[in-house]
Amino acid sequence: MFKNITTVIAATLLCAACAGRPPTPTAVVQPYDQAKDCLALQNEINANTYQVSVLAVEQQNKRTQNVVAGVAGAILFWPALFAMDFQDAAGTESNALQSRQGYLAQLAATKCAVASR
Repeated sequence: MFKNITTVIAATLLCAACAGRPPTPTAVVQPYDQAKDCLALQNEINANTYQVSVLAVEQQNKRTQNVVAGVAGAILFWPALFAMDFQDAAGTESNALQSRQGYLAQLAATKCAVASR
């Protein structure tokens, strides 16, 4: 019976290790960027800024979760180490959004400067 319980706990922890979501970074250049007007560009820049702040909170929460799992795994129960998430989805997505922000800012500066003349 003890062996069955150990197997179930180990399988659960292995599944928990897969719980971290894979990153889905945003492409820096997208097909319809050139067709966007100044208002659409500004709206996307604002939405991306908000999303970067959400990802920063997610990244901090994941870092805290990893620290707790690492300490618990090192001190109390080594299978807890399998609960750590090393994919850094929030960091990857945040970096991609910041690159897109730079591209959109350049595009807006070019398009909106010409439109305001």
